[in-house]
Amino acid sequence: MLYAFGFERIGVLLGDLYFVDPRPTKGQEGAEHGVRLELRMLVRGALKGSIYSAQPIEAGQPVWRADLLESVAGPPGSFDRTHHHPAFSGWEPGRRVFVRELSADPLGWLGARLADLDGLLVSAGFPADAVGPDDAQGLREATPEIVDVTRRLLEKVRSGELGCPPREEERSGAAPVASGAAPVASGAAPVASGAPPVASGAAPVASGAAPVASVDAPGASAVSIRAGWL
Repeated sequence: MLYAFGFERIGVLLGDLYFVDPRPTKGQEGAEHGVRLELRMLVRGALKGSIYSAQPIEAGQPVWRADLLESVAGPPGSFDRTHHHPAFSGWEPGRRVFVRELSADPLGWLGARLADLDGLLVSAGFPADAVGPDDAQGLREATPEIVDVTRRLLEKVRSGELGCPPREEERSGAAPVASGAAPVASGAAPVASGAPPVASGAAPVASGAAPVASVDAPGASAVSIRAGWL
């Protein structure tokens, strides 16, 4: 499942994840699952048709990532693999950064970070003017809702509804097929006032979407397993 929160030039994407690292560091072996959240630049594309046509929206360059993960073999709620990536090099994240406060109180830590967009931009090496003038305020106002969505996703991962390994046909290279219709959030208030948001409130982009299996870089000695939208 994928949720998107859109503001003027910045967006937050979050969804469930199942992941196996082909080159794990010591103590990080085995499958992981949980919730991945990314801060991404939003790009409005040119209209493809008339003034009434749908607006092309691109979730572009990643700025920051938080992985609220735990080992599948471990006890639920351990958050033993929970970390964040303060910066990216293009599309590639930097090394995992483990923070004691993040593992102790993931949702509280996440809320504090999201409420400080300026700090996230500095850590990621982005200039302050990379985002819209109202983006920081819009993100702060939406933070409680984003944190609540994260909590609900974590509950579904622990119940076994989400964060599951890919099906065999997807792992073997078959094209994934999304099941079910994409739900639309109704009655959600816009998260940013003044600037026209790209997405209002917590909009679940897809429910029950088929996970994607990915292969590690050429020359790798193992195959990575990654199921989820992010």
